[in-house]
Amino acid sequence: MLALCLARPTRADPVEDFYKNRTIRVVIGYSVGGGYDLYARLLARHMEKYIPGHPKLLPQNMEGAGSLKATNYLYGVAPKDGSTIGIIGRGLAMEPLLGDGKYDATKFTWIGSIASEISICASWHTSPVKTWDDVLTRNFTVGGNGSGSDPDIFALLLRNVFGAKIKLVTGYPGGADINLALERGELEGRCGWSWSTIKSRNASWLQERKINLLAQFALEKHQDLSDVPLIMDLATTQEQRQILRLILARQVMGRPVLAPPGVPEDRKLALRKAFDATMTDPEFLAEAKKADLEVNPVNGETIDRLLADLYQTPKDILEKAIRAIRQ
Repeated sequence: MLALCLARPTRADPVEDFYKNRTIRVVIGYSVGGGYDLYARLLARHMEKYIPGHPKLLPQNMEGAGSLKATNYLYGVAPKDGSTIGIIGRGLAMEPLLGDGKYDATKFTWIGSIASEISICASWHTSPVKTWDDVLTRNFTVGGNGSGSDPDIFALLLRNVFGAKIKLVTGYPGGADINLALERGELEGRCGWSWSTIKSRNASWLQERKINLLAQFALEKHQDLSDVPLIMDLATTQEQRQILRLILARQVMGRPVLAPPGVPEDRKLALRKAFDATMTDPEFLAEAKKADLEVNPVNGETIDRLLADLYQTPKDILEKAIRAIRQ
C-alpha cells in the first residue's frame, strides 16, 4: 500500500501548467517615460515571481487616445486566457458612463491598482497663470491625451463647471510628451497631472520653481499639499459638489491593472494574488521608494465594488457630469 501511495502522481496545478514557460504581455496605454509607463515596468519586474509557473512579463507600449486604444484592445481583441494584462488611464473605467466608451468596464478582469492618486493642475513658470484666481480670469492653454484621460477631463471640468478660461490642446501620446511641449513653450500648463509622477519624474521642476501648483483634484487633501487648494473646497454649489464626487471617484483606482473580460476564474485569482503579494514585496517597495513612486494599493475586489456602485449613479447626475466634461 505504501508503494502504491508513493507511486501515485502528484496532482497537477492547471494554473502553473498554463503559465510555465509563457510570456505575459503587459500592455501600457501610454508612451514611454510617463507615470503609467514607470509603474507598469516596475510591476512587471517583480510580479512575475508570484505567478504560478513564473512566466516572463513583457511590457509593450500601445499609446493612443489617452489609453483608449489599449482599453479597446484589451476588451475586444486581446486573448481572454490570462496571457495579457495591461495598465490604462484611471478615467477609462468611467468612459462608458461619461464619454463614448463602447465597452462595459464592469466586465474587465480588474487585478488591482498600484496606488490611489491625487491629480494636480499646474502652470509653467513663464505663464501669467500663477494662482487659482488666475485660472478663473486669464486665458490658459493646457495639454491633453484624448477622451477620458485625466488631462482632458480635468481641463474641461475647470472650464465647464468653474468657468475657467482654458484652451485644451489634446492628442499628445503621453504625459512625457505634454511635458516636452511645456518646455518648448507650446503649452502653458497641464491639469490632471499625477502628484506621484511629478515627485518621481519632475522633482527638479518643483525645486527650481518651474511649475506653479494651482489646484489638487481629490476628495481629500494630500499631506504634501496643504497649501494647494482642494477642488472640492472650491465648489460653491451642491450641483458642483455632486459632479465632482462622481468624477473624482476615479482617483481611488489611480494606477489600474486589468486583464480582458472572461479570464478563467482560477487564473484571475492567481493574478490578483500575485499582484497583492507584489504590493508588499520588499524589493518592489524599495525600488518604488527610490523612484519616488507612491504605493498605496487597492485590490481587485475593491475596484469591482467601486465600479458596481458608480454604474448605479442616477441618470440626472450623470447627465450633469457629462455636460461638465464635454468640449
